[in-house]
Amino acid sequence: MLVRANKKATFPYSLQRVWEVVTSLTNYSWRSDIEKIEVVSDTQFIETTKDGYRTVFTITKQEPCRLWEFDMENENIKGHWVGVFSGNDESTTIDFTEYIELKKWFLLPFLKIYLRKQQAQYIKDLRKVL
Repeated sequence: MLVRANKKATFPYSLQRVWEVVTSLTNYSWRSDIEKIEVVSDTQFIETTKDGYRTVFTITKQEPCRLWEFDMENENIKGHWVGVFSGNDESTTIDFTEYIELKKWFLLPFLKIYLRKQQAQYIKDLRKVL
């Protein structure tokens, strides 16, 4: 079963600034859920949560200040993430969509709640760092 989760938000900051913060794989201290990010190559990185979960991300498409897409996989899920950025020098809107497939069916009742909570925390952290 494929689960889709979407989150949109607008920030009173330039498109360039928001893009740089979101796509940086070295400056992630603002993310309250991430312990570390290991850059494997130009197209692959691994995020480790503070709970010790490791997720492998493979960048599939990148158009600076416009689009960032990647596949993701860990022991519980696999999926695809699409980040669409729009705006100008004064404000930016992000539109992030995740398509998640569970590897463990018994986690299904918790997935939508988890995704909503995770997306809300990401937006909260992003607002704080900007």
